[in-house]
Amino acid sequence: MRALRILLIVVVVLAGVFIAVDRAAVYFAESQAADRVVVTGARIGSTDISIKGFPFLTQVAGSELDEVDVKITGIETTAAGHKLRISEMNAELHQVRLSDGFSGATASRATGTAVISYEDLTKAASKDVVVEYGGNGKVKVTGAVNILGRTLSRSVLSTVTLVDGHTVRVHADKVPGEGIPGLEGLIRDKTDFDREIGGLPNGLKLEKIQPTADGLEISVTGSDVRLAG
Repeated sequence: MRALRILLIVVVVLAGVFIAVDRAAVYFAESQAADRVVVTGARIGSTDISIKGFPFLTQVAGSELDEVDVKITGIETTAAGHKLRISEMNAELHQVRLSDGFSGATASRATGTAVISYEDLTKAASKDVVVEYGGNGKVKVTGAVNILGRTLSRSVLSTVTLVDGHTVRVHADKVPGEGIPGLEGLIRDKTDFDREIGGLPNGLKLEKIQPTADGLEISVTGSDVRLAG
């Protein structure tokens, strides 16, 4: 009986040691992975990696991780001569295959959300244009134009859509012309614009866009998403 108790104690101690080693390995791997995340054609601010599943060491031995959650803050991209910053992107990566001595990683499938703040969208818009949340899934765009020697500032409610799966289009629902010839066209030249989103990790594509109080929320999905390497 005493021998059995001793055996049980040893088993419990060894299990505790294994868990501690496994968790330490996860922490180290998350730190290393965060430093290796690259986004082609873009600069990124910071990356946070969370590796799910237990035990981790068994997953590594099989060169495949069940799930990896990734948070990237500040993806700065340039497309068609315009800069556009993605404030934050969160993605859940599933069946992440490790390769190249664990320096490369590719997810079989991924889902997530990217957010573009109105501050960043304003910076990507035309000069002297401000973009804000307009309520009810719309954005409010304010621009100033010069006509007949006068500077006129007008605000419009606009619809935001995705075009060809990679371009954000902001288009005013209605522009007040006020009977002034050419005024509507001048205002639209300021308030209506397209901005392409580049620099997403290879394999990710944009699915749906929705203006919210915190910014433009974009659903992303993907397959064979290359995270690093």
